[in-house]
Amino acid sequence: MHLPVGAIVNVAAVLAGTAIGALAGTRFPENVRTTVMATLGLATAAIGIRELLPTDQFPLVLGAVLAGGLIGELIGIEAGLHRLGAILQTRLGGRSADIDVEVPERTEPAPADGRFAEGFVIASLVFCVGPLTIIGSIQDGLGDPQLLLVKSALDGFASIAFAAVYGWGVAMSALTVAVIQGGIALAAAALDGVLTDPMLQALGAAGGILLLGIALRLLDLKQVRVANMLPAVVLAPLFVWWWG
Repeated sequence: MHLPVGAIVNVAAVLAGTAIGALAGTRFPENVRTTVMATLGLATAAIGIRELLPTDQFPLVLGAVLAGGLIGELIGIEAGLHRLGAILQTRLGGRSADIDVEVPERTEPAPADGRFAEGFVIASLVFCVGPLTIIGSIQDGLGDPQLLLVKSALDGFASIAFAAVYGWGVAMSALTVAVIQGGIALAAAALDGVLTDPMLQALGAAGGILLLGIALRLLDLKQVRVANMLPAVVLAPLFVWWWG
């Protein structure tokens, strides 16, 4: 079993980027931070669209996203993540977060407590949704961390921008990165060869739809409960395997 070097570097990059962004972010005027978030929103949308293009199994992907969203709403994944963010903030010595887990529409900036949990949720989704997380982690577990090292650089820069707006809550997404990427790396031997190219394309397309939802949140257009759609990332390749 290989040491998941890529996952470890990715966690370190997120923590380092968060420290830089959180410490320097308060020095930026509000209009600069607004522009940064708009840029991240547009970039996230572009990545999501790019992930949608390669698949020729879009009906199955759409069905997976619909089914995944229904499952996520019944389970309450988004609400659970926000509660976890509030608990983490409290355990770290911050004030207890007063968070509306229904994530309503808003036009005013979120209060500091809300930003902590929102930063944790959004950063976790951005850093862990997409085929690069799966493929890179499998290769990392097999002894080739190159893809995750590239992802680490991207996540490091993104965490600077996120932390400049959301603060230290972004650092908690490192836990999500460690659990998901480290877990996949440890299970790499079992996963290698199981996921075919069409299955990976479907996974990427489902991730692309979720990224579009994240982009809408970053652009303050619609507070989509993206976390509730996370089961789609698992269902999409399964749907292709069953019916593709």
